[in-house]
Amino acid sequence: MIDSMVLFFTTNFVLYALVAGISLALVAGPLGSFIVWRRMSYFGDTLAHSALLGIALGLLTDSNPQLSIIVSCLVFAFLLTLLDRRPSISTDTLLGILAHSSLALGIVVLALADSVRVDLEAYLFGALLTIGNADLIWVLVVVSLVAIVLSVFWNDFVSITVHAEIAEIEGANVNRLNLILVLLIALTIAVSMKIVGVLLITSLLIIPPAAACSMASTPEQMAIRASIIGCVSVVLGLISAFYFDVPVGPSIVVLATLIFLAFYFYPSVLKNRN
Repeated sequence: MIDSMVLFFTTNFVLYALVAGISLALVAGPLGSFIVWRRMSYFGDTLAHSALLGIALGLLTDSNPQLSIIVSCLVFAFLLTLLDRRPSISTDTLLGILAHSSLALGIVVLALADSVRVDLEAYLFGALLTIGNADLIWVLVVVSLVAIVLSVFWNDFVSITVHAEIAEIEGANVNRLNLILVLLIALTIAVSMKIVGVLLITSLLIIPPAAACSMASTPEQMAIRASIIGCVSVVLGLISAFYFDVPVGPSIVVLATLIFLAFYFYPSVLKNRN
């Protein structure tokens, strides 16, 4: 069993999956922390649903699916940020409308393209083990870009999250910073589709930071520990997928959920260790 597991983790496609999964988990921790702090979980779902429309348009126009997904997520992120500034409709109502309409429109576009065949299950639930060279390059480029921007604007992002009014008085451009943060989330969601899929993307962004809440006293601690929990979930998810012969994406989410439940119900153990 140990020999077969070693062989499994040394094959190229598993190494690609491991590198891609851990890379995304590293940036999903800090980004997910902002989502948890700002209570933006439904925002992530909306962007994830819009990604399906990007897939449909990419296949219909015979363009690079990954690029079309990224463009679609960025456009919707910008649109959501723009519409959210108008107080006439509540944010949750607006997100609900855009989330379901973009998902429905994506399915309609796919249905109209009779000549296009696509494995929707892979996009809905992830296909981490099918990542190739091109997919890995996309992931690493986007993760590097997100990590650099996060490191540059980290203090500003924390300031506008804790108290936007005070940050604005101190000279911060709150609207611009909000837009940058939303675009970073959109980029991460776009390249995460091959990891956990449209229906589970937000889980990778929310569950590890939620688990880290109980053992962090500063924003930096929460972000770092969320990244660690995400990485552990990816590794354990791959091992579980191999051992139980189940899909990788859902396995990663299940493992992350189990870690969250352990931290949630036994916070005293963690505090004593800290």
